[in-house]
Amino acid sequence: MHDEASAARWIQGQQRGWETGDRFGFAVVESQAAGVEGQLVGHVVLKNVTPGASSAEVGYWTAAHARGRGVAPRALRALTHWAFTAFPDDGPKRLELLHQVDNTASCRVAHKSGYEPITTLPAAPPAYPLAGHLHVRERDR
Repeated sequence: MHDEASAARWIQGQQRGWETGDRFGFAVVESQAAGVEGQLVGHVVLKNVTPGASSAEVGYWTAAHARGRGVAPRALRALTHWAFTAFPDDGPKRLELLHQVDNTASCRVAHKSGYEPITTLPAAPPAYPLAGHLHVRERDR
């Protein structure tokens, strides 16, 4: 986000997702002493949630200052557990994680979080200019 207005729009989009029930985003903050707010280190999201649908998508980002410390795998494992327990009956049975093929860090995060590589998806410009990897985590894992 480049300015306060775009940040406000992003936050409004996150709120809208919770209200509509199709996108659930969580801030990832560092632990701090009791009563002290932690620093933002990332974000995880469960998106494309549709009642009765067999799958949904997960995503995440990690702040530059927090990379390489295991933040993303811990946050993604927590989100995965939440997704499979918060929607026990009509929720997703499969979670999908997509990233560009050249993003080796995301491949490591997927592997550490129990997401298995399934296939390579072709590029689809302009939205997806490069091919992508699809990783999947099933509910039973």
